[in-house]
Amino acid sequence: MTDLTEGVSGTKATFKTAKIYLNETSNVLIVESLRSYILIEEFKEIFDKVNELIAEYKVTKFIFDKRKLKVFHQPSMEWYFVEWKESAYDLGLKTIRKILPEDGVFRQSVKIGITKIKNEYPEAKFHLMDIQYSNTLEDALKELT
Repeated sequence: MTDLTEGVSGTKATFKTAKIYLNETSNVLIVESLRSYILIEEFKEIFDKVNELIAEYKVTKFIFDKRKLKVFHQPSMEWYFVEWKESAYDLGLKTIRKILPEDGVFRQSVKIGITKIKNEYPEAKFHLMDIQYSNTLEDALKELT
C-alpha cells in the first residue's frame, strides 16, 4: 500500500480480496479491498481477523478502503453493520472512516442500504460509533490523528 506514508508496521493479514494493515503511529487498522467483489464468506473472515487485531492492539480507529469494489452486496453490508460492528464496538472500536469507489451507482446503493439498516436496527451499537466517509486514505488518516 504505497500511499501510507508513515508508521505502517506492514501487512497484518492478507486475503485473496483484501489486505489488513496497521498504522502504528495513529493506531489505526486499515482494510484495503483488492478486487471488485468480496464473497460474503471471505468478507466475514477478513472482519473476524480485524476484530482479533482490534483486541490485540487495542485499536479504536478503523479505515475501510473500498475503492476497488464494483459490486454492492446488501447481505454483506447488513452483517457488517449489525453483527461485526456490534462486536467491534464491544472490543473498543469507536471510529470508522470509509472510502468509497467513485461509481455513482455503488454510492447510491450504499446510501439506500444504510438507510434500510438504520431503520431496521434502531438500537444497534453502530449508532454509537463515529462513522464518516473520506475521499482518500490520506484524508482518512489525517482525520483520525
